[in-house]
Amino acid sequence: MNCGDDGTCFGNDMRRVLRLFSLCFAMIGQSIFAQSTSHGVGTGDVVVYATGFEVAEGYSHADEGVPLWEEDGWLAEGSGGCGLVEDFFPGYGQQAYLGYSPPAYKDEFLTVWRPFDVAPPLPGRPVVMFEVLMQVVDSTNHEYDDFRWSAYNTDGQRLFTLDFDNSRAEIFYALDDNAGFKFTGFGFDNDALYQLQIMMNFERNNWMALLNGQVVVDSQPITTTGARLDLSDVDAVWAIRQKGAAGDNYLLFDEYRVTALSLPTIPPVLEIVGIDSQGQFELLLHGERGLKYAIDVTEDFVKWDSLATNTLADGTWLFTDTTSPSYQKSFYRARHVSD
Repeated sequence: MNCGDDGTCFGNDMRRVLRLFSLCFAMIGQSIFAQSTSHGVGTGDVVVYATGFEVAEGYSHADEGVPLWEEDGWLAEGSGGCGLVEDFFPGYGQQAYLGYSPPAYKDEFLTVWRPFDVAPPLPGRPVVMFEVLMQVVDSTNHEYDDFRWSAYNTDGQRLFTLDFDNSRAEIFYALDDNAGFKFTGFGFDNDALYQLQIMMNFERNNWMALLNGQVVVDSQPITTTGARLDLSDVDAVWAIRQKGAAGDNYLLFDEYRVTALSLPTIPPVLEIVGIDSQGQFELLLHGERGLKYAIDVTEDFVKWDSLATNTLADGTWLFTDTTSPSYQKSFYRARHVSD
């Protein structure tokens, strides 16, 4: 994959845009999400910046061909295609795009960003969520590039990057430790529309990423170098794999939003793994590094029994419910518990 200025699987059926909620219930054969705290605009949440790139918000009409960096305070570095299109996401009006038209030969990157300068965490709101609808549209000229989302602090330091490598249709991430990109174990589909959510806890120096509700990056440090823990911008990046031979692939994105959530920690996500050879139910909990979580079970949503607690060293917990064969049906939830 191409690694440059930003620091050095999904199957085809995952097409629906899902929402992430603070409590996740699971039962054999299906997932049930209970919305106890909205991660859109919930009670007490503060929207730092949001746009749908619509004319009603002050953007030009897509037909006018105005580059994104001339709209609503957006900035850019580099050259190449970047502007607005209409109805590429049916029902969503206008979208922004990055790529397609080749940059100047000297340029290997095109980066666009909208500064919003989030100060150090507000009291009671250390968790900030970036979310965006996105699609990586494939090349037709047999040249394939990378498209990235990179978070920066108010000192202009890159904190971390999520990379969509279109030559492999695979997802990577990089921290600020100069260790390069690491494979997440997940891929993406060029025909699919995804909701990307990046959850950041600036008080605890943790972040995680979800795509259509599936955790693709488990809890990682926002900074490994002691950089300032705040947020200036989340950049869209087109990284050309071969200088002078850009692909005509491009990144579409819409519903770009940054929200300071009224939550003390990043909500845990409970994932169904399956049933083992003894008929016992297996779950995978995704949470923050260094926090303690409980997994509870119920048959009727009235009485909940705590099955176990665990402090996560690396942000994950593979749990087997040895009591599950005794239940006709069982529902599970994950929750953060204080030490």
